[in-house]
Amino acid sequence: MAESESKKVIKLVPEYLLKKRKTYQAIKATQAKLALLEKRKVSRGKPLKFKRLEDYLRDSHRKHRDDNRIHRAEHRPPAPLPPPKNKLAFAVRIREIKGVSSRVRKVIQMMRLRKIFSGAFIKVSKHSMAMLKVVEPYVAWGFPNLKSVRELILKRGQTRVGRRRVPLTDNTFIEQHMGKHGIICLEDLIHEIYSVGKSFRAANNFLLPFRLSVARHASRDKAGLLKDLGSPGPRAADINAIVRLLN
Repeated sequence: MAESESKKVIKLVPEYLLKKRKTYQAIKATQAKLALLEKRKVSRGKPLKFKRLEDYLRDSHRKHRDDNRIHRAEHRPPAPLPPPKNKLAFAVRIREIKGVSSRVRKVIQMMRLRKIFSGAFIKVSKHSMAMLKVVEPYVAWGFPNLKSVRELILKRGQTRVGRRRVPLTDNTFIEQHMGKHGIICLEDLIHEIYSVGKSFRAANNFLLPFRLSVARHASRDKAGLLKDLGSPGPRAADINAIVRLLN
């Protein structure tokens, strides 16, 4: 037994493998140290953003202007409703809303126009016209034609599944989620939106707000793009030109 144990030979590891192993361990140790430093940097929280006095004054002036505008509009007779043929409106947010009145911000959120250059369909009614009046300096809206509705849904129509945005490219998927409302394909969805049918609210909620295509400088309110878009407010049939420009 003792003789068999003495005959066991310990295999030596080649030197190049030892050097390779040592180098690998040094790399892993460095990566772990960098990861720890990065984690500590993130855990400190976001840095405080410095805001100038001019920004506070501008926001206060904008809020005061919105409050006065809304207060005056409440004491005026309501604007007449559009003709019965115009049952569908499309609104696009083309201005920033930093420092605006809380009521304006709330209406913007109700219309689902949280991001600049986003658009959404709206059913024309007395209530919706009053909401559009509140956000008039920041939103351009009008009455889209069938071509604009079709192009928007076919090109930029998306819905949400869980936390993912899913493009509407499969009729089976649409039938699975909207079949109970009688909508089994994209053409049914387009018709329901344009005609403002009985299931318009469900169809409109199924669609996410449209993320329209703009140049990189658009978020800074460059004069060139805003000149092409025109002024906010009611645009009637001219909203189709904005859809062509941004879709």
